[in-house]
Amino acid sequence: MSIDSETVPGPEAGIDPNALRDAEDRISPLWLERLRAYLDAGRGDDVAAVMEPLHAADVGDVLESFDAEERLALVRMLGDRFDYSALTEVDESVRVELMDELSNADIARGVTGLDSDDAVAILEDLEQEDRDEVLSQLPTFERLSLKRSLDFPEESAGRRMQTDFIAIPPFWTVGQTIDYLRSEPDLPDEFYQIYVVDASYQVLGTIPLDKFLRAARATSIETLMNTNFVLVDANEDQEEAARDFERYDLVEVGVVDESRRLVGVLTIDDIVDVIHEEADEDIKLLAGVGDEDISDTTIDTVRSRVPWLVVNLFTAVAVSYVIGLFDGTIEQMVALAVLMPIVASMGGNAGTQTMTVTVRALAMRELDGRRLRRLITREMVVGLANGVIFAVLIGLVTWLRFGNLELGGVIGLAMVINLIVAGTAGILIPLALDKLKADPAIASAVFVTTITDTVGFFAFLGIAGLWFGLF
Repeated sequence: MSIDSETVPGPEAGIDPNALRDAEDRISPLWLERLRAYLDAGRGDDVAAVMEPLHAADVGDVLESFDAEERLALVRMLGDRFDYSALTEVDESVRVELMDELSNADIARGVTGLDSDDAVAILEDLEQEDRDEVLSQLPTFERLSLKRSLDFPEESAGRRMQTDFIAIPPFWTVGQTIDYLRSEPDLPDEFYQIYVVDASYQVLGTIPLDKFLRAARATSIETLMNTNFVLVDANEDQEEAARDFERYDLVEVGVVDESRRLVGVLTIDDIVDVIHEEADEDIKLLAGVGDEDISDTTIDTVRSRVPWLVVNLFTAVAVSYVIGLFDGTIEQMVALAVLMPIVASMGGNAGTQTMTVTVRALAMRELDGRRLRRLITREMVVGLANGVIFAVLIGLVTWLRFGNLELGGVIGLAMVINLIVAGTAGILIPLALDKLKADPAIASAVFVTTITDTVGFFAFLGIAGLWFGLF
């Protein structure tokens, strides 16, 4: 394939990094078209010149904009010039699919020299046999460091931590520390504080860089260090670690093992990723789509959604059974069939609102005894208030539409009952699931909508049957 230099500028024309994205901050189709042309023509140097200025996050966006064959061609053409940290910026399905096509030797070469947290994020997606082979090809110190991180549980602080940090003894001075920092070649690329440790690497204190840089050279480290500091256990869930960052306004925190020895650090960029991932996971679980990504295949998407749709099918059958109990009532007054979905729908929406607030409060650990009682009381009162408001509205609409004031009163009373039940169920069901050690974000929606649908239909049709003597 030939490339017209006027339509696809070469490196001699200069590379404008801003041309990567359009006015809406999406990857520019024209930019991608130029990169595809270089790929198709086998112009590896031009591909490298276009990709070299990009941040790893932008490279990740480019990879996700390509199909599987194009991604693999791009990575192979770049070879040693491909930044493997970009693989931490793509959906898991994209990363796994790409690594399945790369050799273990390529992966080993790519992760060598990466920050330990990025290397772990890539290696943990490999099968154990492939992971061991990759690790065996790494330098000894790096291999042992990564293996230790991988030994910690998934989604733990130990998996997220960086193993490079600055640790010094308490008997040094500021001047000695500065000389050490200037002469040591293997320092972390970025760090925010210095850790003061004893001979067994037990943390004695921390020194923020701003405080360190303002101190005189003769100042003793022991007199300068903060002894009131926060540490995170390596086995602690990453969400708990993120909560510590939020609570104490941290930018970096030390990670310790079961012997309380310093083994790594968590920095704010790691925690931002954790917060995003956890929020993304909760949103997906509330909708019953598991860990689905937009890059997943059709088969994976179907497999992810079917289980909860099956559960919804059974709950819908149960609700239909309740409606079937009143088939005679509905036959005698057709207006009931027109109006009954309104009560159930309003209850479902109200219950979902309360459920969302409750699930979030549980995730943020905001519900102590006093707050819990207040929340339950508040939601029941809110349900009553909303019930009265919408009872009046739907009652007037029913009266005007069907010319039946009594029918308006029936649906209004059913609306009050269902919205009170919706508010109560929306808070009690997530609490009950949490007590049973089940994830409220996964199962709450199914139970809440089932209860509000059942109560809504039963209340409306039952009250109508009694009121109009239709039984």
